[in-house]
Amino acid sequence: MAAQKTTYGIIGYPLKSSLSPLMHNTAFKELGVDAVYKIFSLKEDQFPDFFSDLREKTNPIFGLNVTVPYKEKVISYLDTLSPFAEKVMAVNTIVINKERRLIGYNTDGPGFLSHLTELKFDTKGKRVVMLGAGGTARAILAVLCLLPNRPEGIKIYNRTPENLDRLIEDLSTRIDLSIVETVNSVDDLNIELADFLINTTSLGMKEGDQCLINEELFHSNLLVYDVIYNPPETKFLKMARKRGAKTVNGLGMLFYQGVLAFQHWSNIQLDERVKAKMRESLTKGLKP
Repeated sequence: MAAQKTTYGIIGYPLKSSLSPLMHNTAFKELGVDAVYKIFSLKEDQFPDFFSDLREKTNPIFGLNVTVPYKEKVISYLDTLSPFAEKVMAVNTIVINKERRLIGYNTDGPGFLSHLTELKFDTKGKRVVMLGAGGTARAILAVLCLLPNRPEGIKIYNRTPENLDRLIEDLSTRIDLSIVETVNSVDDLNIELADFLINTTSLGMKEGDQCLINEELFHSNLLVYDVIYNPPETKFLKMARKRGAKTVNGLGMLFYQGVLAFQHWSNIQLDERVKAKMRESLTKGLKP
């Protein structure tokens, strides 16, 4: 029987669509690598068998991305974590080495910072507000608090306060969160005084989703960042743009975290030509 093709992929649920296969399969093609990137839509009760199979010598999978809702849940199935993933306790990239050991990384935080660098936005001394308390929020909050030149303050709101409380309580055992303040209502975020607003919730992916922020609160001195990239302009971003705010979706973060994930899997630095092709594939893959 012919050997199976070297495989990479993304796990999450539900996973009807993801742009990650476009980006990574483009990179394989450009590099002349005989490998494929697939979607693995897994329910949590499939994890024990899936991760047990990953350890088999004959398994062709050597790298995975992890998306919602599993960035924290996969950790118990891994052998070791990178230093940053250990601080965040959320994993979005798994390397399966030749010994079939599973190593967890978090490229969301560094990917987010790389996108901010591209946007020429410096968070030093800025007043930041955040929405959400999931795996992506963990990574962004952690990386902002670990910067040498930190924001002046970060206010964060989540619709389920106990989830946010758990997140802060956990992160604060490993990271200095002294600049972070949790609030119980959107009004307490003081968006009218903020420089940078980040949405890490999934609200806005569906047509009928409500917007957590009153349109009147957006203003022209605000950078509004939505980690959602499909649709390219959520209701949240549309409202912010109408009020004169600068708006950005999460496609850049997806790209940069993907480049870092690929480099972890392959142990090579991607050149600018390949990276440009990867980004082009993402842009073309987005629905208008």
